[in-house]
Amino acid sequence: MARPTRVSRALSQNFLTDRATVDHLARLAVPQPGKTSLLLEVGAGKGALTAALAPRCQELRAYEIDPRLLPGLRARFARTPQVRVVHGDFLAASAPRTPFSVAGNVPFSRTADIVDWCLRAPHLTDATLLTQLEYARKRAGDYGSWTLLTVRSWPRHEWRLAGRVDRSRFSPRPRVDAGIVRIERRRSPLLDRAGYASWCRLVELGFSGVGGSLHASLRGAYPRRRVDAAFRAAGLDRQALVGEVAPAQWLWLHARLEQDAAS
Repeated sequence: MARPTRVSRALSQNFLTDRATVDHLARLAVPQPGKTSLLLEVGAGKGALTAALAPRCQELRAYEIDPRLLPGLRARFARTPQVRVVHGDFLAASAPRTPFSVAGNVPFSRTADIVDWCLRAPHLTDATLLTQLEYARKRAGDYGSWTLLTVRSWPRHEWRLAGRVDRSRFSPRPRVDAGIVRIERRRSPLLDRAGYASWCRLVELGFSGVGGSLHASLRGAYPRRRVDAAFRAAGLDRQALVGEVAPAQWLWLHARLEQDAAS
């Protein structure tokens, strides 16, 4: 009998072992079986999620960086033609030039880099990622506050907290619970390219902390009367903290400040 593969702390390995959770994650990643032409899996591990995703996809590329896991993966999916096991770092992969999805139980230590890769991929349609719960909640605004990354990407990507996974459903158990975050590229962006460029400048200025408040930060680039009018349009108090401003309110701020600047 083969010895069980020891987990690698360096690779932040926590294998998802609960079948119900695996099936739920697969359904979230591919809501309509057969409709997803190409899916990339981040960190296939021992293949639990791969096996649940495979029947739902036309093509599945399962990336695994740990060479010790490759023989088992390749043997498990040798007769599953739509699955291609890829040995390598997902972050080193080139993004496909056709529409594709991403899913995976991602290494917690590499979540930020994986999300950044997804957001930069021009043909990504959606990503379903199992991350640390705190990360998922922060990015989805579940604490009642919003981060720079979420707000900056909002005109092109929608973020959603899609579930919580108890740490007991992993082996070995991580120190914290996990959360499922869904990132979906909007079919119709809320802003065109020029509008998105000005959006990024506005949001980054607002999160810069210059002046000690969002209102003060924006006054560094716009006249006070225009900032006051934009805050009224967004339903914001001038003392509002930048993290408390929801993406919909940012859209009001941007629309009013850019409209006034163009007039």
